[in-house]
Amino acid sequence: MKKYSIGIDLGGTKILIGLVEKESGKVVSHIKKKTKKEKGPENIVRKMVEGVEELLEESGKSFTEISSIGIGSAGQIDRKNGIIIGAPNLDCYNLNLKEILQNKFNIPVFVANDVEVATIGEQKFGAGKGCADFVCVFVGTGIGSAIVKNGQIIYGATGTAGELGHIIVDLNGRPCACGAHGCLEAYASRSAIETRIEGALKKGRKSCISEYLEEGKAITSSMIRKSIEREDELVTQCVSEASEYLSGGLASVINLINPELIILGGGLIEAVDYFYKQTIKKAKSKSLPVPAEKIRFSKTILGDYSGVIGAALLDEREEIL
Repeated sequence: MKKYSIGIDLGGTKILIGLVEKESGKVVSHIKKKTKKEKGPENIVRKMVEGVEELLEESGKSFTEISSIGIGSAGQIDRKNGIIIGAPNLDCYNLNLKEILQNKFNIPVFVANDVEVATIGEQKFGAGKGCADFVCVFVGTGIGSAIVKNGQIIYGATGTAGELGHIIVDLNGRPCACGAHGCLEAYASRSAIETRIEGALKKGRKSCISEYLEEGKAITSSMIRKSIEREDELVTQCVSEASEYLSGGLASVINLINPELIILGGGLIEAVDYFYKQTIKKAKSKSLPVPAEKIRFSKTILGDYSGVIGAALLDEREEIL
């Protein structure tokens, strides 16, 4: 068996590509690209191809040493055929990544959902190691989750189980990128927080986050963290509101699925400890007493590399081969 695989974490704001030592889960080398979804799917594919080529050049490896390329993409995925069926946060629909990249590199390519592959990474090398029943929830451009029961990921009848970001929290609520209204990720994702802050700034609210903003640049998790550390009223208010909604979503997970552990990840969770601590505290208080007493929470151990490592292990997963 070849020692290495390439893992690609394709998200709404960044593409992270890593060369992974499969036995240890070590990321030997990595390349990061901005997704820039507004430039279209062709640009996203071009960035992935460039990233893989740069990764090999930087690491000094060749495809003769690599068993496969695994991709974890936001959105709903046809795992068997390697197609992104629909990813609103990437503005990609019916994109056959498997065919494109296999033709380009002449190496096996596997595609799965981004939270699913991050869960695979955490299950084998991270916070889920040794735990048979847990749920992974990632908060970023959107909100996604994956459910592990008896050591196996639950895919559901259509392979789309775990869309926590699209549970309805307000029947007549905010529009979501999926086309519905009132979805959780329209209230509790990093994108939702950004939208609330930007809207308040346009209405004349004062905030120290303005000091970090550059023309045409988006609000980042780091800016949010710095503003909370300075006890900024507006940013703290928007993050607290998002925490209320996310904790309600997690309470629903606790009551419905009754997992032993919930693993939380994504840039906002990693960067803003206030958001993480407030959310898990509120989630416990909103859950039924019996499951609330037993539930454990953890941040991802692998951090930004959860998806890259999990994607590199896709060629070992029988359910997508």
